[in-house]
Amino acid sequence: MIRNHLGKAQVACKKTVCVIALGSLLAPSIFASVWETPLWAQEAAAHTSSSQPPTPQWQIDAGGKLTFDVDSVKRNTTEPSRATVNSNISMGSGDYYSPTGGLFSATNIPLFAYISFAYKISGNQDRVLEQQVPKWVLSDRFDIQARVEGNPSKDQMRLMMQALLADRFKLVIHREIRRLPVYGLVVEKAGRLGPGLQPHSDETPCSTDPGSLSALRSAPPTTVAACGGIQGMPGSVPGRLALGARKVTMELIATSFPAWGDLVVDRPVIDKTGLSGTFDLHMEFTPQFNGPAPPNFTPDPNGPTFQEALKQQLGLKLEPQTGLVDVLILDHVEEPSPN
Repeated sequence: MIRNHLGKAQVACKKTVCVIALGSLLAPSIFASVWETPLWAQEAAAHTSSSQPPTPQWQIDAGGKLTFDVDSVKRNTTEPSRATVNSNISMGSGDYYSPTGGLFSATNIPLFAYISFAYKISGNQDRVLEQQVPKWVLSDRFDIQARVEGNPSKDQMRLMMQALLADRFKLVIHREIRRLPVYGLVVEKAGRLGPGLQPHSDETPCSTDPGSLSALRSAPPTTVAACGGIQGMPGSVPGRLALGARKVTMELIATSFPAWGDLVVDRPVIDKTGLSGTFDLHMEFTPQFNGPAPPNFTPDPNGPTFQEALKQQLGLKLEPQTGLVDVLILDHVEEPSPN
């Protein structure tokens, strides 16, 4: 499945190739209708475990429990064919962020995307959680406006969104460590990376702002991708998807791949490369679908698959393994309370 989270650009989405805007588009998915539930996700959702992981360090660093001063939640009933999605904050798991002066503003976004933002969910985690939520959490869209004094960080905004979701949607989630079938992300040939994956140089500054669609369409991903996250953008030819990232860790790259790798990445991915530091990434591939392609999108038959691009362009490969995965478990969620 190809999915990502909503960002600053305003995009008209019709379950087609609004993947052009992906750097920041939606979770749970753009092509959700072509997916079948992977076996590992079924096993994860059914399995019970008493193993409780520690609180994520990012939550501790951001200050623990925080709340907005005021908020508004409204169901969006716009006709889907005319709907646009918009957010003043990039809602992916990456760290790119332009401070907003304490304002959070998002329009026409599924509840699942707000949950993904609030809990900083990676591609490894969202597919396990997606199998547990009611259908309306994936399909019903909401407008959320909220404000707090000051100029909070992105992670502080995430904590405030957790509190908002608990208050307005009665959302309760907990985390567990589970042993699951996974892919280990490894270097294909020791000591050698592909041309699309290079160590990041601090001598080449990059913005933390994800940028506009026009910029993504007109410049190479390695020059316009924002620091701290993976962005989807147009391929060099129609029918392909490109990914760009700057100053990202291999751990972020690995855990993000299930969100981008469609049919081939049907398990969580764990970084086993042994590579430290941060990297710049650029890869391009033809998406694969379990059934017909979305309307208005014709996959390029001459483009590489995700697996081929991974090897040829990044010098990496996926090896089937088993491993411990930090997953989120849904305990409770309700239709929103009125304002």
